[in-house]
Amino acid sequence: MANQQNQSQNQNQQQNNQNQQQNHQVAQSIKNTAGSAFETMHNALEATENIAMSAVDGTINAVSKMTGQNKNQHNNKRNKH
Repeated sequence: MANQQNQSQNQNQQQNNQNQQQNHQVAQSIKNTAGSAFETMHNALEATENIAMSAVDGTINAVSKMTGQNKNQHNNKRNKH
């Protein structure tokens, strides 16, 4: 009788150990998936920021060119008179 109880306890302990290992594997998988999702979102935000800054730089360059052309035209008119 005591032998059967020991076997049952051993089986229960083994089952508990397997459950804990499986739970740990599931938790690790969830953690890895969340980490990958975070990294993907972070990269997407960086790409969006780069695009936005390129648009700002392009606008600044366009405004600078137009402003410079206007100054040159104004100076040319002033020098002719």
